[in-house]
Amino acid sequence: MIPFQKKIVRRFAVGLAALSLLLPVLPVAADGELSELRLQTGSTTAVVNGQNIVIAKPYTKNGTMMVPVGVFKKAFNSQIRLEQSDVIKVMSGPHTVILTMGSRTAWVNGQKVKLPSAPEMSGGTLMVPLRFVVEGLGGSLKTGGGGFIVRMEAGAGGAAAEPEVPTIDNDEGKTRVGNSYYNWSMSYPTGLMIGQGGEDESISTFMSEDSTYYMEVHVAPQPVPYDADDLLQQLVQTAKETGETVIDRKAYPDAEVPYARIITKDGDGALWENRQYYDHEQVYVVYLTDSTAVNYKDLAKYSGLLNSFKTSFDTADKTMKDLSTIEGGIRDVYNSDYGIALKIPAGWTGDNSSLLYEGRDGSKLQMTVTSAPQGSVLTDWSAQLQSWLKDSFTASAYEGQKTYPLEVAGTNAIVHEYRYNFGNGWVKEYDVMLQENGYRYLTEYSFPDDDGKGQDQFELLIHSLDIDFSVVSSNFGQLEEDEYLADKTKSDRKISKAYGYTVDIPTYWTPVSERFESADIEYQFLGGSFSIKIDEDQSYEMMVSQLKDFYDGEAKDYTSLKVEEVEDTTIAGVPAVSFTFHQTDNGIGYTGRQILLEHNGATYILSTTLNDANNTASQSLALNSALNSFTFVD
Repeated sequence: MIPFQKKIVRRFAVGLAALSLLLPVLPVAADGELSELRLQTGSTTAVVNGQNIVIAKPYTKNGTMMVPVGVFKKAFNSQIRLEQSDVIKVMSGPHTVILTMGSRTAWVNGQKVKLPSAPEMSGGTLMVPLRFVVEGLGGSLKTGGGGFIVRMEAGAGGAAAEPEVPTIDNDEGKTRVGNSYYNWSMSYPTGLMIGQGGEDESISTFMSEDSTYYMEVHVAPQPVPYDADDLLQQLVQTAKETGETVIDRKAYPDAEVPYARIITKDGDGALWENRQYYDHEQVYVVYLTDSTAVNYKDLAKYSGLLNSFKTSFDTADKTMKDLSTIEGGIRDVYNSDYGIALKIPAGWTGDNSSLLYEGRDGSKLQMTVTSAPQGSVLTDWSAQLQSWLKDSFTASAYEGQKTYPLEVAGTNAIVHEYRYNFGNGWVKEYDVMLQENGYRYLTEYSFPDDDGKGQDQFELLIHSLDIDFSVVSSNFGQLEEDEYLADKTKSDRKISKAYGYTVDIPTYWTPVSERFESADIEYQFLGGSFSIKIDEDQSYEMMVSQLKDFYDGEAKDYTSLKVEEVEDTTIAGVPAVSFTFHQTDNGIGYTGRQILLEHNGATYILSTTLNDANNTASQSLALNSALNSFTFVD
């Protein structure tokens, strides 16, 4: 099943009106005339030029009132556009305000500014800081009548030039729209608003100016060919998985590009037409919904628009609007919180917020920003990193190759080049370390060692890296120190009052689930894991018997699994049974251990795993220390 098929309007769990950011427009003053908006914190009623309207309830955060962004269209006829999955543009006359979901960095008429509170979703509605947007659009804000009064000229929707922020190309004369990189196009009717649903351009969103209909186009690689019946089956199966009701379905095997079509009703009662095509070793999915449709036949009026969809893009056609910004197979990515810009291969998937990007060939790039210890220098960090790696891999699984200086983002950096092997093949990695203004920037790039293009790709990636070092200090205070500085002999005592135990957890372990008042606790570290699970339903005797039966009988059928030891032992002063085994999974060998014990009628299962490649003295000691520290306290 293709995971990308789910509509983003459902994935983000917001309604159509909230996603499009466009609300029905009340009669407002003519362009250039003064309009007035009155609203109060906690009230769903606002007043526009004397008329009551219903809005999402404003609230106060960090001393500023947060309001639904759509109120600016209702009150002042401002244009509101969603140009990426998380970038919102509000325009009125010559003024333009650009905000990013979850970011306190914004732009006003091309100038970067800091917000008191970041835009956020609340109850399915996008909320923005009132005063900032009002003043950015040239309006005035004052208190009165127990709330706020906003006065602003009604805008014609035009916008000033935005020299510092990329803008959509001029649409004049464009009658078709598409993406040249992903190779698709369709008609571009008047009033179609363009969004961008995915950072990698694989998802595009569209909406009508009056918010009546909404569209999405998804593209994903699919090397195995699909015929029309396969496509229909995929659509139906996805609809069932998302809880939608299929109302109509049909396959079109004789079309120029075979496709399938279904009409569904989602959990909110909205009707959708969903189409799927296969061409160029890619699957294309088109979704369309109409907020006014009450019968599936009402979607027939969009057949012309949907039938205009083509799995091709004519670069010579001057009437074609190209949504792609990809050049030479490379695209730009940017994180505004850290001020980091980078060029990556267009086919990579990733997340700008976490600065993690991955290629389908096994390549991976991860960037992290941490605080530098007081008085530390770059060479100290480099030595600590190398020591940590040697201490995390066995000698046969790790090979340090070279360490050298390199200028990166206009400053001095150190590169550590090495190889490691978990058991399923050697991986080459470059760790690039640079330190500025009290912060450390670590770039980790890895790829299969037999990939001949990996080194050239590293050169492209690292030389494209651009960092505004002033951004982090303006957005953050003290950050975490990086994990390579953690002393593997140190631990923190954790207490579970609900289940009456304590355990010492090494500080370098990463929590997966660490709510100690719940029944499941889990930590991971390089090459291993540790967990505590508590079962209050099955008896201790039953669970021990089941595990013994498995290891004595069924495990013999698994050639990759070898039972090393089953023994009676004592943990936390009570009898326990310990099962130790060795298993190979996808070429990676590891030792696992499960310890069962009973306390106050509940069965406790302590489990550990440790890869052969990472079974060093310090890692093994940390696991055993955690196990031996487990103690009941009630």
